Amino acid sequence: MQELWTQLLGGFATAGTAVNLMWAFVGCALGTAIGVLPGLGPAVTVAMLLPITAQVEPTASMIFFAGIYYGAMYGGSTTSILLNTPGETGTMVTALEGFRMAKSGRAGAALATAAIGSFVAGTIATVLVTLCAPLLADFAVTLGPPEYFCLMLLAFTTVSAVLGKSTLRGLCSLFIGLAMGLVGLDQITAQVRYTGGIPELMDGIEAVLVAVGLFAVGETLYLALYEGRSEQHLNRLSRVHMDRGEWRRSIPAWLRGTAIGFPFGTIPAGGSEIPTFLSYATERRLSRHKDEFGTVGAIEGVAGPEAANNAAVTATLVPLLTLGIPTSVTAAILLSALQNYGIQAGPQLFQTSSTLVWALIASLYIGNVMLLVLNLPLVGLWVKLLKIPRAPLYAGILIFATVGVYGMRQSAFDLVLMLAIGLLGVLLRRFDFPHAPVVVGMILGPLAEAHLRNAVAIGGGQWSVFLQRPLSLTLLIVVVLVLLLPPVLRRRRQG
Repeated sequence: MQELWTQLLGGFATAGTAVNLMWAFVGCALGTAIGVLPGLGPAVTVAMLLPITAQVEPTASMIFFAGIYYGAMYGGSTTSILLNTPGETGTMVTALEGFRMAKSGRAGAALATAAIGSFVAGTIATVLVTLCAPLLADFAVTLGPPEYFCLMLLAFTTVSAVLGKSTLRGLCSLFIGLAMGLVGLDQITAQVRYTGGIPELMDGIEAVLVAVGLFAVGETLYLALYEGRSEQHLNRLSRVHMDRGEWRRSIPAWLRGTAIGFPFGTIPAGGSEIPTFLSYATERRLSRHKDEFGTVGAIEGVAGPEAANNAAVTATLVPLLTLGIPTSVTAAILLSALQNYGIQAGPQLFQTSSTLVWALIASLYIGNVMLLVLNLPLVGLWVKLLKIPRAPLYAGILIFATVGVYGMRQSAFDLVLMLAIGLLGVLLRRFDFPHAPVVVGMILGPLAEAHLRNAVAIGGGQWSVFLQRPLSLTLLIVVVLVLLLPPVLRRRRQG
């Protein structure tokens, strides 16, 4: 514990420098603004800004990206409550009761419980990250290639099966990502694969390019094509405060939401959507004010899901840093940012890049305070951001994306490929195929392939090596259950 405390204090010393505090503040402010703007999210923003990794020092840029990540979760609740338009998928549930509270003249209380609940959950989750991450890293060092491959297989199946309405669609998206990851030189034999004779593809498809194309360009084109003419109406905004009764109802909901959200962030379970729905269902069942749910809006239905969402978002750093496994789209893009610096996330990260890791964890404490200060007094400003016309907003995103991607290699081919991937993103969104499996499959695919080959080599060419090791066998059983259990339960309900 003494060593942990020393490392955390060292992290505060690094994160507390003037430059890193500036990056943290800019990231939090930008993330909150992005969360407020409907249709945008942290994945789009981080993808769009990934090219700055070529210019900015690693610790500063990771603090900046982390600020955008959890800042967007704070900001997303504003549009959910005022416009019934979630800025992020994790804030969808907030809209259920938050929008009803706004319509009944209690928007201030809804925004306050969302902001304070996010702060409470984020702070508790950061403490748990501080305590859990080093322990998990120590355990992860003992894992071999069979266990790592099965962990990645679990990440593939859970992200594919949980996100979206169809397991089959999720798996199709995953295989698209895996196919992209195979392009270029074979890691082991150095043979050229699937390049079509195009020299630019010899080094593979850039993860940054795919992220920018799929999210920034794809989402912008989709919103312009299919949602550009939709009109929005603002609800009136009351004072941002809660009375004593609302405090009494919110505090237990915040704590329950945190307890539900954190475990889901630490396992490859596909984002914060599940814990937010679970938290909402729990609050609805436990509340003494059931008549307010679905009518005038119950404050517990805002407080619990917001806390669950932010706890899950913070907890995603545990598997990302200790195992190198992203459990959300934004975490996958953060992983590619680390790879841009030649830093490999995983159990060795706490030894090889301890300064970066502990500065990042310390920045979470600092960022939570910054976000509380930003969100409570500046709600009026965030509401004004909603009035930005969509056309110039989309144009600005496309300009940023184009300049960023071209700046990486000064290649016109990269711009064509970015547009093609953007059109693929439009098709995926149009036909309800989830985006997350594409990014996760592309980034983790080459690593999973290397671990698979090494595992089979360890087993002397026998695939039974996965069944002979207890942890890998357990993970394979979980993968089978994830794929087979939902359809079986669905059929039983229908029967």
